[in-house]
Amino acid sequence: MPAPKLVGFEHRVIVGIADLAVSNNPSVTLTTYSLGSCLAVAIFDPVVGVGGLLHIMLPDSSIDPVKAAAQPGMFVDTGVAALFRAAYQLGAEKMRLRIAIAGGSQIMDTGGFFNIGRRNYEALTQLFQRHGLRIAAEQVGGLVNRTVYLSLATGEVRLKVSGQVAETVLLCGN
Repeated sequence: MPAPKLVGFEHRVIVGIADLAVSNNPSVTLTTYSLGSCLAVAIFDPVVGVGGLLHIMLPDSSIDPVKAAAQPGMFVDTGVAALFRAAYQLGAEKMRLRIAIAGGSQIMDTGGFFNIGRRNYEALTQLFQRHGLRIAAEQVGGLVNRTVYLSLATGEVRLKVSGQVAETVLLCGN
């Protein structure tokens, strides 16, 4: 993961494709760009100020267990597990986590042949249901790219949607 880039008084940490980042530093904003069929999962525990962001590519690690071991953020099942483990290590607790998701568009596959975005979303929501996790906010599907920002100062999750000038708040902070 590249070193944080100083922007104003905040550190912007870029989360790449098939990657994740977790922090308890309130000056950090976790950011992931250009979500098409990929999904972003943003989590935040407001009690301890721990947040994390995951950029998932594919629904199921069983298609490539070797790749999943080397790069768990690539897949829904291994990526979510890695994200939550890292947050727990910093003191986050499952029942306090606020969860927002975005992405799952149908950008390259407008005919819907592969449905990667929809399959990612279905795998994620099924995983959350099995583990008793509730999504507080989501913006998924459609034919747009999205960029997601998670402020660790407040827990606010903002979106920038392709074709729109302004960012929108997906999940309000504290």
